[in-house]
Amino acid sequence: MKEVELTVTTTESREPALRHLLPLAAIVLTALMWASTFVLMRWAAPDISPGPLALIRLTAGSATLTVLLLWARRGRIRLPSGRALWLTVAFGVSWFAVYTLAFNWAGHFLDAGTVAMVVNIAPLLVGVGAVVLFKETFSRGLFLGMLVSLGGIGLITAAGSVGQLALTGLAVAFAAALLYAAGMLLQKLVLRDVDPLTATWLGCIAGAAALMPFAPQTVAEWEGLSTATLAAAVYMGIGPSALGFWFWGYAMNHFPTGRVASATLAVPAVVVGLSAVTLGEIPPPLAVAGGAICLAGVAISQLSRGRRRAVPPVRV
Repeated sequence: MKEVELTVTTTESREPALRHLLPLAAIVLTALMWASTFVLMRWAAPDISPGPLALIRLTAGSATLTVLLLWARRGRIRLPSGRALWLTVAFGVSWFAVYTLAFNWAGHFLDAGTVAMVVNIAPLLVGVGAVVLFKETFSRGLFLGMLVSLGGIGLITAAGSVGQLALTGLAVAFAAALLYAAGMLLQKLVLRDVDPLTATWLGCIAGAAALMPFAPQTVAEWEGLSTATLAAAVYMGIGPSALGFWFWGYAMNHFPTGRVASATLAVPAVVVGLSAVTLGEIPPPLAVAGGAICLAGVAISQLSRGRRRAVPPVRV
């Protein structure tokens, strides 16, 4: 009788551990995949133009998401209609298409670590946008986070003004951060009527469609692409764009939103490490200091928002 009780207790103790281990693994894998995108984008820059890279990536992502959606919905796909459909298309064009294009373009001017540090001010911009558009409370934490991040942005800009970084690249990277934030705010509106997996799938398809003007250029560059570059572009679509969003939604369904969102703050550090090892690139010291300050500001604003209100789980 005692042996049976011991077995039951052991089994029950393993189940909660497994329930936490899988979402944690999803966060780690997503952060690693997103970090790898910055490095691969920079690595592929000499071999492929921003438009073709974005088109190949989103085509691969759309195909992968179609398979995932058909599997998750058992072959049945329900499209949104009316306002929800147009908002989803706008979300896809702004985030998947235009942001990815700017992101790739930034890699032609800046090292991967600097691009990652600049782009990851987006959560702070989302907080400001939520105050303006959705009438959320402008908290002291958000205000303090803005002040801290502005100081960091000043240092990164100074690195460009003294010739350590290309000012054009910084402008493109900041534009990418703005587009990232705009996409997240549009996604917030979309998710009121559309489930996350469907929204991501339709958004990715809309983004790929918006990049079709780059199809002739993609065809022209195709023959000159190395197998490694093509594999990298396809991986970015399958991994970070498709599986990354799916894993992210799974983690959001098991952990508080603030805890999951804070994991993205580790991405720039991972990018700098990967870039140093694989590409031999390290951001200039002034940019590293500025990026660290920016991320500290983002952390302050995110932690403040996380404590202030609970966000319902995302279901994929």
